[in-house]
This record gives sequence, structure tokens and C-alpha cells, in this order.
Amino acid sequence: MKNPNTGVKVVAAGEALMDMIFQPDGSLMPHDGGAVYNLARALGLGGVCTQYLNPLSADTFGQGLRRALDRAGVRVPAHNTVAHPTSLAVVGVDAQGKASYGFYREGVADRQTSAARLTALCAALPDLQVVCTGCLALLPDDQGVYLPWLKAMRGAGKTVVVDANLRPAVVPDMDRYRASVLAALGEAHLVKVSDDDLLCLGFTQEDPVAAARALMHQTGAARVALTLGARGAVLLTADGHAWHATETTPVTVVDTVGAGDCFLAGLVNAWVQQAADEKVRPHELTLTGTHVQELLRWGVASATLNCQKAGCQPPSRADVLARLGADTPACYLL
Repeated sequence: MKNPNTGVKVVAAGEALMDMIFQPDGSLMPHDGGAVYNLARALGLGGVCTQYLNPLSADTFGQGLRRALDRAGVRVPAHNTVAHPTSLAVVGVDAQGKASYGFYREGVADRQTSAARLTALCAALPDLQVVCTGCLALLPDDQGVYLPWLKAMRGAGKTVVVDANLRPAVVPDMDRYRASVLAALGEAHLVKVSDDDLLCLGFTQEDPVAAARALMHQTGAARVALTLGARGAVLLTADGHAWHATETTPVTVVDTVGAGDCFLAGLVNAWVQQAADEKVRPHELTLTGTHVQELLRWGVASATLNCQKAGCQPPSRADVLARLGADTPACYLL
């Protein structure tokens, strides 16, 4: 019998929740969400074989989250349904479409895991190359779950991707939070961070690229993907280069919920494909200018497509290819 775990190249571990988004009339509209869950779904839709590792609730929301993963082609481990409720996020969106969040996270389904379980699930995946986490998984209270797992994965030769994606409103002790986030980033081959994240982490240089370089130096990450909202994104590499990509035509933004998740998924999808073409693991790939431009264009196009819809609705691989064929983001060396 064929091993059902074969073929999985990327895993994502972290929160899965329902985004309850405020509507103009004051009502709340539920959307599948959670940064890591969004990333898993976006990776699957983008064409890379992905598994989401955390438990899902048996409640109505959890069943919906599972169905959405299935539609995206994302696998889940066997026996990962639990009785705990699905976590909730209450999301406000300002006039520019930028989202702010409040979370309900005590005793919830996706937190019913451990470093040992995550490591065992990954050990059962013979083709695994890349492990991803970030956002709420980096909170200090869960450091004992995710940090040992990241260390084990890096030690096993996997490519580690960590999205800082800070949520400062949910923690009372920012110093402890920063230390927890930086510890996780220190295990990453690729760090994804926004300009807002850098400020929260204490990198206050006026130029976000300079701040990202300082983060890169402190964490030892060989690659840092910096998102700048409407100004696009920058990829910094270990050789000191920084490439900037941005859209060349106006984009009508509905909201930015999940934009960073879709950006990272597009970048990782392209990176996994490049590594496969050259028969190396992603973190072993020497990134040329051509590689970097492709990574950023995939990331920016994926984020742009998502921003044109309400909530996180990641694009398919066909959608991204169509956008790249019609309107490729500009990319240049800083």
C-alpha cells in the first residue's frame, strides 16, 4: 500500500482560527483565518504539496476550516480532530484596508499540540523539505512547543521559514515577547518581516531596509523578506544585496487580511520549485538575481490577488501565473 505521507514537501505549524471581520453595519462576518493556516492554504493552492500540522476542532468552525484545507489540496495528519473550540480573531479594518486584531485563544483546538508531536509528524514525511511557522506560534506561552521543534527541524537539515508577524496588542510583556520572537527567528533560513514588525522588535532605523539588515545580522538568517504594504517588498540576501519588487499598476484593495501570508506562500512556492529544478534543498540554493526576481514577483502577485477580495482568499497557481503573464511586478536591485 502506498504511504499516504509521501509527496509532502512543506509543512505549516501554528494557529488556525476564524477571523470575525467587522462590517460597515457593525455586524461580524466570519472568514477562515489564522496566519499559519492561511499560509498552509495558500501554499496548497499555489501547487506545492503541503500538510497543516495542528489539531482542528470538531465544532462547526473547525469542520469548515478542514473543508477549506481539503479544497486547497492541503493534507492533515490522521486523528487530528479535538473537542476544544476553534480560536477566534475579531478584526477591524480601517479606511485604507489595513487590519487590526483581537484574539480569543485560551483552551482552543490548534494549541493542543507539543514539540514532540510536531517532530514526530514531520519524521513521518519522507519527502519533507520546508517547515514554516510564525505569528501566534511565536508568543512566549507557546515557545516550549515551537522553538524545540524548529531546532529539531534545522538539525535534521530541513529548510526553516519563520514569519515574525507580530501581534503586540495581545501580550502584556513586550520584552518577553520580543525575546521569544527573536529566538524563533534565530532558527530560520528565511525570515519574513514587515516594516511594522521591525519597529515592534526594536529595529527603529528610519530606513526599513537598514532595519532589516540589522535584524539579519542579529538573527543570522541568510535571507530576509521585508514587506512594505503598498510599497511592495524587498528580499535581502546573505551577500549583502537587496532586491525591491512592487506593482506597476494601481490595485483596488478591499482589505489586507492575509496579504503577508499570501506573499510568503508565493515566495516559498517559487523557492521550492527553483530548488527542485537544481536538485538541492531550498536553503542550499545559491540565489542569483534571476532567482530573487522570480521569488519576489510570485510573492507580490499572490498578495495583490488576495487584497482584491474580502478576508484571506489565496489565489490558485493558475491565478498567479495569469497575473504574472498580464502584469508582472517590477523588480530591481537597490
